[in-house]
Amino acid sequence: MKKIVLSRQEIANRVRELGQMITRDFAHDELLLIGVLNGAFIFTADLARAIDLPLQVDFIRVASYGSGSSSSGTITFTKDVERPVGGKKIVLVEDIIDTGRTIARLQQHFLQSGAAGVHICALIDKKERREVAVHPDYAGFAVAEGFLVGYGLDFAEQYRNLPDVYHLENPEHP
Repeated sequence: MKKIVLSRQEIANRVRELGQMITRDFAHDELLLIGVLNGAFIFTADLARAIDLPLQVDFIRVASYGSGSSSSGTITFTKDVERPVGGKKIVLVEDIIDTGRTIARLQQHFLQSGAAGVHICALIDKKERREVAVHPDYAGFAVAEGFLVGYGLDFAEQYRNLPDVYHLENPEHP
């Protein structure tokens, strides 16, 4: 049913490295970390603790999958950030970049809202499924195949609590 793809130790090591890179790159900036709910909530929390800078954290929620295993292609904003973004450097934290539609739309949204810059940090980058030209500034892992669950990633709102990332072999019938 499930096959491990990324262990909790691999994830922890990579999150620490990403935090160090972001700390170095934003050492002189006012940083706002924005996690994309629901999938990136665990990654955002771990990443925030790995960044050795004063920062603010907020969340945005968008929907594009519904309860299925493939994107509907329509992105709906269901919760916007509460912190002002004008003039701030933003690191947008996403669990997985697949088609690229959602993260590209979010990047555009924050730039239009007056952010000084919008950088993308993704735990998983699935380049082979990309439909929109998006290049994360910080990527944890490139994973080529499979429907992934765990460490915040879900199928029909299940499996988010798993500490490792797994390939769900038959997502329509878990």
